[in-house]
Amino acid sequence: MMETTEQTHYFVPSPSRWPLVGSAALFCLGLGAALTVNSLGVGKVLLALGFAILLWMLFGWFGDVIRESLNGAYHGKEDMSFRWGMGWFIFSEVMFFAAFFGALFYVRTISVPELGDMAHKLLYPDFTAAWPLSTGPGITQHYEAVAAWGLPAINTLLLLTSGATVTWAHWGLIQGKRKQLAAGLLLTVLLGASFLTLQFVEYHHAFTELNLTLAAGAYGMTFFMLTGFHGLHVLLGTIILFVVLLRVLRGHFDEHNHFAFEAAAWYWHFVDVVWLLLFVFVYWL
Repeated sequence: MMETTEQTHYFVPSPSRWPLVGSAALFCLGLGAALTVNSLGVGKVLLALGFAILLWMLFGWFGDVIRESLNGAYHGKEDMSFRWGMGWFIFSEVMFFAAFFGALFYVRTISVPELGDMAHKLLYPDFTAAWPLSTGPGITQHYEAVAAWGLPAINTLLLLTSGATVTWAHWGLIQGKRKQLAAGLLLTVLLGASFLTLQFVEYHHAFTELNLTLAAGAYGMTFFMLTGFHGLHVLLGTIILFVVLLRVLRGHFDEHNHFAFEAAAWYWHFVDVVWLLLFVFVYWL
């Protein structure tokens, strides 16, 4: 890779149509969602069209970037820009989850005890300041919390193992061991898919047997917001790693030029750390 001190110019790509295509996709998605909520049949058609355009944009735009990388357009300065960009993106994700963890902390340690002290003035007579909340306005069925030492503990083991397998794959890449690289990525993708499968089973159990939904008081709201958004991140991370695996099988990346792999690994380790916090503060404590 060319050092930044030796590089005389910074690569600037040609004007692209993909931002305009992405805007059209978002317009269709937004309008389709609004029409679907209002029970208008054309809304579902627009939603499907929006998703199709969005997929087309993603394949096309990322395909252009991959071709530029393979053609040697990116050197030291571009690589540094990518690293800073990924770093700031992960920082924004940290702040995203910090907001939800902050909401959980506020509700659980500040709001609920204060409301319990003033229940006779502010809330209904049978309100109890307990976590998870078992009562609430309009809640007629008792709901239960999800136990930590079941599927959540297994999912914790899966994600911790996936962090090890993606690191093992990274070692293989640095050492030029392509089979180790591919095997490590494949294991990581399979572990991510297993996590998502078990989370689906957990949600089904919560809905059908624990009566736990988004409407089940503050606990249900914070539980599904935190674990649901994390599950979405696991899904995205699994897709990203699968794409990286396909590129590896096509011979992309070497010991010196592999930032796309590193970015995927950074993102996956971030997902692992967030889950550990979720397991402790949402399931365990």
